[in-house]
Amino acid sequence: MKVWFNKIHDSRRQSIETEESTISVGRDRSNVLVLHSPLVSKRQAIVRRDNGTLEFENIGINSCMVGDTEVMGGESIGFSAGETVRVGPFTLTFESDEAAPISRAEMEAHLRSIMSDLELRVHRKLLARFDLYELEASRLGDDDSILLLERHIEDVCRELSLFGENNQGLLEEVIALILRDLTINQLILESDRESLDSLARLTWNEYDIPQTLVPERETELDNLLSFTRERLELDEQPDLSAQIQRTEYKFAEVFPLIRPHLHAELSRYIVLRRLKKDLKDTVFGFGPLQDLLRAPTISEIMVVKSDQIYVERDGVLELSGRRFLSDKVTESIIERIVAGVGRRIDKSQPLVDARLPDGSRVNAIIPPLAVRGPCLTIRKFPAYRFTMDDLIEKRSITSAAAMFMRACVVDHKNVLVSGGTGTGKTTMLNVLSSFIPHRERIVTIEDTTELQLHQDHVVTLETKQANVEGAGGYNIRDLVKNALRMRPDRIIVGECRGAEALDMLQAMNTGHDGSLTTVHANSTNDVLKRLEVLVLMAVDLPVVSIQRQIASAIDIIIQIDRKPGGRRVVTQISEIAGFDPDRNDLVVHDIFNYRDGSTLQPTGYMPTFAESLIEKDLLKLEFLYGQKDRFTESSEAAALPDARTRGKDRLDRFL
Repeated sequence: MKVWFNKIHDSRRQSIETEESTISVGRDRSNVLVLHSPLVSKRQAIVRRDNGTLEFENIGINSCMVGDTEVMGGESIGFSAGETVRVGPFTLTFESDEAAPISRAEMEAHLRSIMSDLELRVHRKLLARFDLYELEASRLGDDDSILLLERHIEDVCRELSLFGENNQGLLEEVIALILRDLTINQLILESDRESLDSLARLTWNEYDIPQTLVPERETELDNLLSFTRERLELDEQPDLSAQIQRTEYKFAEVFPLIRPHLHAELSRYIVLRRLKKDLKDTVFGFGPLQDLLRAPTISEIMVVKSDQIYVERDGVLELSGRRFLSDKVTESIIERIVAGVGRRIDKSQPLVDARLPDGSRVNAIIPPLAVRGPCLTIRKFPAYRFTMDDLIEKRSITSAAAMFMRACVVDHKNVLVSGGTGTGKTTMLNVLSSFIPHRERIVTIEDTTELQLHQDHVVTLETKQANVEGAGGYNIRDLVKNALRMRPDRIIVGECRGAEALDMLQAMNTGHDGSLTTVHANSTNDVLKRLEVLVLMAVDLPVVSIQRQIASAIDIIIQIDRKPGGRRVVTQISEIAGFDPDRNDLVVHDIFNYRDGSTLQPTGYMPTFAESLIEKDLLKLEFLYGQKDRFTESSEAAALPDARTRGKDRLDRFL
C-alpha cells in the first residue's frame, strides 16, 4: 500500500510504500508512518487493511478526522481508499492497489511546487552573482536591466544543468501547467486593454515576452497556443471568465493532442521562458501575485504566509498553489505595492491600508505584528457593477423583495445593510444606490473607495491616515460631520464601525432621509446591539436613549449571509417599527425572511409605511404578496395565502 502525506497547506507531498496489513501512525520512530509534530501522539492511530477494506482506529489522545467525521481517542471507523484523513497538522491519503486519480487542484499544486523549487534554485544563484534589489531600485524604464537579468538566468540554468537528462522527467511534468497558464494570460492580454492597463502595469506584458526571445521558437509556441484554443473551442464561450474557466478545467483533456508537437528544444525553451517571466515578476513586478491580479475570475487574494496564498473565486476560498520564494521577497513585493500608491510599510509602521489605482483595496501587515510572516489581502475592484437583476438571477434575493427594496430607497427610507465579512454588503449598497434619482445630491464616505455610483451629482469622500507625526488624519466621523455642511440629499457611509455611528444616526434624524450604510453583524438582533455599542464609543448615553435614536433613524435592516458553497443571499428584511416603552426595547418585525433555508419569502407583516408606498404607486400589494416569485419552490407557495390574508387585513386597517 502507498500512503501519501503532507502538512496542511504544504503542496509538497511525501509518500511511503508498505506491504504490511497494519500501519501504525505517530511521531515515535517505531511507527510505520512517522509524522514529526508535537500535535501528533507518539502512537496516534492504527490503520488496518483487510480484503480491500480500510479501518482507522484512533489510539491517541487527540482527535482525528476521517473525511468529515471526527474520530475521538478509542474510536474506530471504516473508510475508503483515497479519502482524506487528518492527523494533527497532516493530511493522509491511502492508495488502493488501483490508485485513485489525483484531483485537478492537487495536480496543479504539485506542479506549481516543482516550478517554485526550480525558481528558488535559480534565484539563490542569482543572488550570489549580484544584488537583485539594487537592480530593481536602479531600473530607469529601459530594457537593459531586463536583458541583463535574462542573460544571467540563462547562465545559471546552464551552471545548474537544469535542462540535463536527469531533469527531463521533472521538466516534462510542468509543461502542461505552463502552456495552460500561457493560454489564460494570452486571453487576458487580448481582452479590453484599456481596462487592464488601469491596474497600474499589473497586466503589462513587458515581463511576459522575453527580451531574449527566439523567433523560431516563438512561432512554434504561438502555433501551439492557437491549436490549443481551437481544440478548447474558446471562441464559442460567451465571455473572458467562461474562456478561463473552460481552459482551467478542460486543458488536461486537450494536452495529449499537444504533446506530440513538443520536441525537446521547444520544451526547454518554454520552461526557460517561464522561469524568466516568474523571476522578472519577482524582481520588477509583483511575483506570484502578478497573474492572480490579472485574472477576472478572482475577486480576492490572501497571502497567509510566503508559501500559502489563497484566492476567492465565486465566493469560495481555495489554495492557489503559488508561493513566494521567501519572507524577504514577500516583504519586498508588499513594499513595492504600497510604494506605488504613495504609502510605506516597515518595522516602525508595520500595518497599512491602501488603494491601488484601479480601486482595488490592499491591507498589509508585517512582523512584528504578523508573527508567522508578512500577510497581504487584496480585494480586487470589480470591473462589472452588479445590478438587482443580477442578484435575482443568482438567487441572492427574490424579485418581490427586490421590488420592495427599490420602493424603500425611492421613498427615502433609511436602510442599513448588515452581514459578516465578505457577504456582499458593499455590493448590495451599490445596487440599492442605483435606485436613487439622478436629481439628488449624494455624498459617499468610505475608508477605501469601493462604491461605484453612476449618478451625476456624487461627492466622493475618503478617509486619510495620519502622518508619522500623528497629524493630518481624517476618519469617517470627521467626514460625516463635514458632509452635513455640504447640503446632501443622501449620505452613504460604506461602513459604520466606530463612533461615527452616532453622527450617522443624527444625520438620518435631521433631514437626510434615504441614507444608506453597512454594519458588520450576524443577524438583525445583533446589528441593533452592535449599534448601541458603537454609539457608546462616541458618547455616554443611557441605552434607552440610544434605542430611541435608532428607532427614529433607521427604517429597514437588510441581513445578508454567505451560504455553504459561497452563495451570498439576503436572509432577512426587517422594519424597525418603533420603541416599546413598556419593554424598554426596540420593536422589530421581519417583512421577509429565509424560510426553511431555501428562499426568501414574505412573512405577512405589512410595514408601517406600506400605505405611503402604495399611494405613491411605488409598490403594488398584489405583486408583493399575490404573485409567486420565479424562484419560489412550489412547496413554499402553500404558505402564501395565509401571508396574503394577514397583509390584506393590515392594509384594511390603514384604509
